[in-house]
Amino acid sequence: MKNRIQQILNQYWGHSTFRPLQEDIILSVLEGKDTLALLPTGGGKSICFQVPALAQDGICIVISPLIALMKDQVANLRNKGIPAVSIVSGMSKNEIDIALDNCIYGKEKFLYVSPERLTSELFIERLKLMKVNLLAIDEAHCISQWGYDFRPSYLQLAAIRKHLPNVPVLALTATATKNVEIDIQEKLAFTDANVFKKSFERKNLAYIVLYEEDKFGRLLKIANSLKGIGVVYVRTRKRTKEIADFLKRNKISAEAYNAGMTSVDRSKVQDNWMKEKTRIVVATNAFGMGIDKGNVRFVVHVDSPESLEAYYQEAGRAGRDEEKAYGILLFNSNDREELEQRIDQNFPELSKIKAVYQALGNYFQLPVDSGKGVNFDFDLYNFCNNYNLNMSETYSCLKILELQGLIAMNDSVALQSRIHFSIRANDLYEFQVKNPKFDNFIKVILRLYEGVFDEYISINESEIALRATMTIEEARLTLVTLQKLHILNFIPFTDKPQLTYIESRIEQKNLLIDKENLIERKKRFIERARSFLHYAETENRCRSQMLVAYFGENNTERCGVCDYCLERNKTGVSDLEFNEISMRIKTILKDDSIGLPELIAKLRPAGEESTLKVIEWLVDNEQIFYTEQEKLSATK
Repeated sequence: MKNRIQQILNQYWGHSTFRPLQEDIILSVLEGKDTLALLPTGGGKSICFQVPALAQDGICIVISPLIALMKDQVANLRNKGIPAVSIVSGMSKNEIDIALDNCIYGKEKFLYVSPERLTSELFIERLKLMKVNLLAIDEAHCISQWGYDFRPSYLQLAAIRKHLPNVPVLALTATATKNVEIDIQEKLAFTDANVFKKSFERKNLAYIVLYEEDKFGRLLKIANSLKGIGVVYVRTRKRTKEIADFLKRNKISAEAYNAGMTSVDRSKVQDNWMKEKTRIVVATNAFGMGIDKGNVRFVVHVDSPESLEAYYQEAGRAGRDEEKAYGILLFNSNDREELEQRIDQNFPELSKIKAVYQALGNYFQLPVDSGKGVNFDFDLYNFCNNYNLNMSETYSCLKILELQGLIAMNDSVALQSRIHFSIRANDLYEFQVKNPKFDNFIKVILRLYEGVFDEYISINESEIALRATMTIEEARLTLVTLQKLHILNFIPFTDKPQLTYIESRIEQKNLLIDKENLIERKKRFIERARSFLHYAETENRCRSQMLVAYFGENNTERCGVCDYCLERNKTGVSDLEFNEISMRIKTILKDDSIGLPELIAKLRPAGEESTLKVIEWLVDNEQIFYTEQEKLSATK
């Protein structure tokens, strides 16, 4: 089997060797074992389920919450000649029906599906008929209420497993604390504990925290002093444009990226950056998920994220090529205040949550007890304007409704125009003979696209129009006409955000929000926020050590390249000697303040030169202090 998986890796990905742990994870899965893989950002998670799925008969079902990522992975697999399909928001019932049939009777090797789709009767009935070889769960931390991005829809996965009794599960994540690690295995009903965990340590990545009031000015200095491409993360859509414009005014190639842009514009920004036509993307956290770009030299957080998990994942998009890179946080007292304000903002009062739910049903003109499984195009800005709602607060209410398992939201993703011929090839030929005005148009489609009788195929209306010598508008009108004649099914292009009702609309007075659950979630949010603030405000410990300790690694060495370590390195004193001397100094000064000569005398037989360097460093970094009497003290 080792030869087989090596052959697949080489054939489809052109690699001669696996990355660390990839082969071990793949072999574990092929042995039929439930497996949890903890691989840092850029660790090559997708290969861990794609290779074993290709090595076996049957289909692999991949659960992912990120539509854009699913879309990209399906496209990448198809480009390699591997049949794959996804089921996402925005697809018609007929389109889903055909896709699932192809997973049963066709040649599909991968089915990507969002967790919200798992509970539909249509999906479960078809699932029972599929020959499934593996259940792969991406972003597996979403199943844990301890996780920073918990999604209730993930809790349905254990129930799905009952329909796949002999199918192993591979859970994958880049960010999991010890509690989350245990919780994932429990929630997914692992038969035995089985974890493959790569160290969270990134030796090539220098974590830097800079205390800075003038963040724009410092960002400009960073952009001018560091070479290569980078990403700048901010909190709001408005900030992306402000900072991108600021950088451009100062001769730095930059573009803004946020969820408020059309998917076409976002794709253009991403493409320009990937091809390095643009040097810096200024983005909200929507940017970077699933993007495989190894040579990112720096990631700068101008605004603070809400957790260390989010920070680690976003900063970790730098230096995936294992070359020197920087993860830089610009921090000041305002960041603490803003993070504390977000606590109340993220957890609005129950009355406001219920009011937003009521407004949502009215907005879609959805009767009570209806709507289950229905998708709607959803413009948050328009919704808030219609009902005079605060956008940030409303978004938080919608996220809570999502956490309650009532709705699901997805940011805008470009879904290309799709067609599927609804009649057989022989019947189509007869139609062409009887209707010669459509003959050339249909021939163009058949020449351009394969598989249009078997499944929905993405089309380029411009290309069809060009080949058929007509305008794009005429081509679209012809497609609509053929649909009305029941010759084909045509779904036009859309790039609007989607909102799905997971449960039928409930009358407002009967809407139950789990208050205890909200209190618990707020508590955990506060804990994560405090952990982040502790990281940002601590000045006397290696940044890398703090980050990996958060994920349960407590025995790593000082990184030597973070802001703390760079200052420490200037002493020229070894870690062993420095730690010994500084510990003795702090012990001596714990109960008393003494003069410098007396302290040096107490520290003998340590070398005087090393002792002076350590004392100087401790004073400079405000870990010990000189009193007004020129004595050294542990407190001011």
